[in-house]
Amino acid sequence: MSSDEAFQNKTLRPIIKMQNDLFVNVFKNYISKRKNVFYDLTLPKQLAYIENAIHKDMKFRNSLKGMVIGQFTVEEYELYIQNSSALNKRMMNIVKERLLSSIQLFIKPDFLKAV
Repeated sequence: MSSDEAFQNKTLRPIIKMQNDLFVNVFKNYISKRKNVFYDLTLPKQLAYIENAIHKDMKFRNSLKGMVIGQFTVEEYELYIQNSSALNKRMMNIVKERLLSSIQLFIKPDFLKAV
């Protein structure tokens, strides 16, 4: 097992799992800040929207990274900075997969539904 893979399994996955509810709520806020267009998309386009948000929106991406990095111990941070680029990629892929698998939680709120 590579050191990156070990860090992913020992540090990243537990932190991201612990923060899952926060990530879901942060993404709901992201949808809201972008005029709720997410809710009018088809399922395949919603999945693409999530991927695009994580990979292309640098402000959002950096916010997600900050939520994970903020949970590191000093020792974990020292390991992280040795190969942050590759670890960021792993981190964002795990967060993306968690959000994609939580797609059913991103339903249109009642106050946005047609009257």
